[in-house]
Amino acid sequence: MASQTDDDDITCRFRFFQVHKDGRVELFYHFYPHSDPNIPPSDDPSTGVRSKDVTISSHSPVSARIYLPKSAKPDRKLPLLYIHGGGFCMESAFSSTYHGFVSNLVAEASVMAVSVEYGLFPERPIPACYDESFIVLQWIASHSDGNGPDAWLNDHADLKRVFIGGDSAGANITHTVASRIGSNGLGDVKVVGLIMVHPFFGGMEDDDMWMYMFPGNTGLQDPRLKPATEDLAGLACERVLVFLAEKDHLLAVGKSYVEELKKSGWNGSLEVFESLGVEHCFHLFQPNSENALDLVSKFASFLNKVV
Repeated sequence: MASQTDDDDITCRFRFFQVHKDGRVELFYHFYPHSDPNIPPSDDPSTGVRSKDVTISSHSPVSARIYLPKSAKPDRKLPLLYIHGGGFCMESAFSSTYHGFVSNLVAEASVMAVSVEYGLFPERPIPACYDESFIVLQWIASHSDGNGPDAWLNDHADLKRVFIGGDSAGANITHTVASRIGSNGLGDVKVVGLIMVHPFFGGMEDDDMWMYMFPGNTGLQDPRLKPATEDLAGLACERVLVFLAEKDHLLAVGKSYVEELKKSGWNGSLEVFESLGVEHCFHLFQPNSENALDLVSKFASFLNKVV
């Protein structure tokens, strides 16, 4: 939590951090409650899910945790690129919160997953999160000929059925990564769908916080904050699933994203799933609740839906 500091020393205060006159940024939280900041990959006997960590780029601090389900052989599995939330300034692909969630999802859906460890503000201000998540997607695509740097992806990934998903800030990053694909595509790799859980976009009190974290932003109409119509219309996927929560402070911006996507001219299939009586990212804090289990089940069904 924040230290007790004279308010006269604070130049600005946001939901997740405050800034001192000397430029020092003080985060209020580093990890979600009850989240261990770094747990190792493992072979989980309870789910049969195996995981390992990989370095994606030697030129920047980009890494990921890869998950392989028990049923990996002999079938080839669709890979999910998962992008964690945390307000662009906290949490990790390696924390107990996200390791547990992604492991459960991989076990439920019987898919592979690549969970991105991207740079966080203030050490790595936005747009590092967007750039580094896209680097990981390109790294996944480098396995399309079966001769990429990672054996698990070479041996098990079906790169004709790639999904990108994330929650909160990670859902925002998910949209931006997909919009970067655009008409250029990813060679032989096909992104089939996007999953956005309780997404953050512009139009609420945290807009100023996002702009502070991104010195190079172009204002409230920046397409990474407020998706542009042309980016929505050109989303390089066939299907989108948006999760909402009734008591989420981001509910209105999530609904706005859904309506703008409908109006944009994008010709894919859109599904919306709203959880009643629960708050933002409840599934991470109460993973064994009925609503959380329903969310994971819906997520898994979307991944495996045959169209």
